[in-house]
Amino acid sequence: MKTAVVTGGASGLGLACAHHLVGAGWHVAVLDAALNATPAELEGDHFRSAVGDVTDEAGFDAVLASLLHGWPPLKGLVNSAGMARDIPFMDTDAALFRKIMDVNVTGTFIASKACAARMAAGGAIVNFSSVSGLRGNKGRIAYGASKAAIVSMTQVMAVELAVRGIRVNALAPGPIDTAMTKTMHTSADREQWTRLMALKRYGTPEEIAGLVAFLLSEETAFVTGTTMIADGGFMAAGVMPQGD
Repeated sequence: MKTAVVTGGASGLGLACAHHLVGAGWHVAVLDAALNATPAELEGDHFRSAVGDVTDEAGFDAVLASLLHGWPPLKGLVNSAGMARDIPFMDTDAALFRKIMDVNVTGTFIASKACAARMAAGGAIVNFSSVSGLRGNKGRIAYGASKAAIVSMTQVMAVELAVRGIRVNALAPGPIDTAMTKTMHTSADREQWTRLMALKRYGTPEEIAGLVAFLLSEETAFVTGTTMIADGGFMAAGVMPQGD
């Protein structure tokens, strides 16, 4: 019996991860700043949820303590809480830049520190980066910077938390068909992304959730400090063959 915490778990990739982990037998505690109701997919004895703001250190810690009380040892954390915007560099103001960095970077730091303090040896943390943190994609000046920071944070956390028996890895997805992506990406955006991807399609939340569960599992007990890319071949693609 083991417990995982999923931040931003009320929708999108976080919800898919929480659903997958519950199905795999984990107890799952979801914290989400926009949690209005318990997602129907996650009702049951192995699921708890609460409103939790990852940018509020004291508040997050208090909610986390309440959610974990009386449950099996904490063995997993999925840092899925985040925000994204597709805005050109010259149109991005400092307030928006700071907000994205605060949620994506500071939020990951706060949640990781709070969970690591309570995590049993053999635990694992998965941080969400992005291919936009590995390559310069248009409109991602703040989002890309935040996701690049996640890669460095993951490496430092992996080095320092190893003595506690905690592994830390990052996952960098390409475009995934979530509600947020469908809102942000125009038809022209989708055409451009798929044209540059070897697999010629967006990923699904379930595919990403499976990789997160793998990184949390004992099957990856010798893997830490790395960034796994799941992008349909976007990062690998150069000149590709034309379709028939």
